Amino acid sequence: MHNEADSIETLYQRLHPILEATALTWELVCVNDGSHDDTLERLLALRRQDSRVVIIDLSRNFGKEAALTAGLFEARGEAAIPMDADLQDPPELIPQLLAEWQNGFDMVLATRSSRATDTWLKRQSAKWFYKVLNALSDVPIPENAGDFRLLSRPVLEAMRQFPERRRFMKGLFAWVGFRVTSVSYERPERFAGHTHFNLWRLWNFALEGITSFSHVPLRIASYLGFLVSGLSFLYALKIIADTLIHGNAVKGYPSLIVAILFFSGIQLMALGIIGEYLGRLYEESKQRPLYFIRSRHRS
Repeated sequence: MHNEADSIETLYQRLHPILEATALTWELVCVNDGSHDDTLERLLALRRQDSRVVIIDLSRNFGKEAALTAGLFEARGEAAIPMDADLQDPPELIPQLLAEWQNGFDMVLATRSSRATDTWLKRQSAKWFYKVLNALSDVPIPENAGDFRLLSRPVLEAMRQFPERRRFMKGLFAWVGFRVTSVSYERPERFAGHTHFNLWRLWNFALEGITSFSHVPLRIASYLGFLVSGLSFLYALKIIADTLIHGNAVKGYPSLIVAILFFSGIQLMALGIIGEYLGRLYEESKQRPLYFIRSRHRS
């Protein structure tokens, strides 16, 4: 939860009867990811009503992937269902997720049947993101499946073994394997507040996913270097042939400038790709904790 104060009461009112109807022992783990509104105060008030509400208050905003990791690490049950607090992950789907888990599946994905609630730009960017990512990655990432899913205890324990700090959770969920199935649902509009993912953050999120699960961009930079070198060698042979046949005629500078700009662009692009991976190595080498918990409220 990040600034989700307006959704908390409605979320609990919808979750409570559904969880009670399962006849299972449950807890509601709420991760407060550095909210600036009264999210924490409302959670504390909710916990005074129901001690099964667990509150993990992070010391600051560490981002969605770190907060999701904190919630999964704190979950004590035989299964966990991560979900957003904005009610776009409908609690009414939980019985179906539990039913598939009880049928023997370790991971049950909640797959969106359509993206009608998204803007045209977001629909197109999501489609091309999955196309590009799955074309580059050795591990297929399921399309239209977010963090809303059921994870069994073996999957939760497997997630604890990942040492990396820069986490792309959708990719990690896919990488662990286990028995997987899915149920489809219609994603509703956001109940309250506004999304914290703008176009720039979505672009960085996509870049994180690609660099986390594919080395192909590095290979593309290498292949591009070989290609440009080969073309340069052929062009050098053409210049030599022209000089021998027609003499050393001075030609215009536009083609020279274009060539310089083109090859400079190729070099900078290759350096940028290398820099992305080098930056990840640098972040991982520092071995900083994923998050810090300021306070924990649980029985």
